[in-house]
Amino acid sequence: MDRAALSAWIPKLKDKRVLVIGDLMADHYVWGRVERISPEAPIPVVHVAREEVKPGGAANVACNLSALGGSVCLAGVVGADGMAEVLRSQLAAKGIDCVGLIADATRPTIQKTRVIAHNQQVVRVDRELQEPLGREAQETLERACLGQVERCDAVLFSDYAKGALSAGLAAAVTRRARELGKVVAADPKPANMGWFAGATIVTPNQAEAHAASGIAIKDDAGAEAAARALIERLRSDAVLITRGEHGMTLLQAKGGVTHIPTLARVVFDVTGAGDTVIATLTLALAAGMPVPEACQLANAAAGIVVAQIGVAVVHPGQLAQALA
Repeated sequence: MDRAALSAWIPKLKDKRVLVIGDLMADHYVWGRVERISPEAPIPVVHVAREEVKPGGAANVACNLSALGGSVCLAGVVGADGMAEVLRSQLAAKGIDCVGLIADATRPTIQKTRVIAHNQQVVRVDRELQEPLGREAQETLERACLGQVERCDAVLFSDYAKGALSAGLAAAVTRRARELGKVVAADPKPANMGWFAGATIVTPNQAEAHAASGIAIKDDAGAEAAARALIERLRSDAVLITRGEHGMTLLQAKGGVTHIPTLARVVFDVTGAGDTVIATLTLALAAGMPVPEACQLANAAAGIVVAQIGVAVVHPGQLAQALA
């Protein structure tokens, strides 16, 4: 890997416009300390010191794109509630265009509350409705997405299987984007993998690739076999499997296989690392970077965020420093 050559691409990411479509959520963190066990049950008593809310899921992908200098249009669904307003405010402050964000009063804004004491999660509480959107909401979201494709350099699907995406939406947007010569990147859940047929690149993690392909991944050969099965099934240009401490495996339909070792030196929290990978990768591809080099740049970005607790973003200066 020529790190100087990779660094030279970082300024080229600026202002590339990406349409992000997917499941938005609010990551709510409650930080505190534990000094005793509850007399009511064998559980720790957490004395709360502070709380914060960060954009999560597809919203975190959008924040990663924005932090790297990209121009972002975000499409998805929130509830008609206070947390939706918090998310909209935070995203607007980052310059993210929420023109494709629709409110659905029949469902809550997805919220994941993590209680953390002494740098460890004590418990996580989820508020969500894992149901497909109603017909009217689906049609509204699809119209909003198709209306933005021509204005973007790339489309990014961030699928957390929470109901915002559907097979019809994914197929319609992918078809239109590829007709226009746009990059289409997808980070899918195994059950929905087939929705993203025809994408430029899909980026499952190792467990997701195993579940979607049925092939156990215990080494590089297993990763390559799983990627090959997926690329044949999806007819995509490339598959990138993220493999934690084992790095990444990239298979291109017309370019062979590349195994990329991890650059992470310290791992505190892998939350949101996949968001950082696909955000960096999509921007790089939109800028014209060759696929193997774009994956290496995304790998470097992932190595930065896993060294932090909670969802995090990477800025161009951090990425350049990591490569240096």
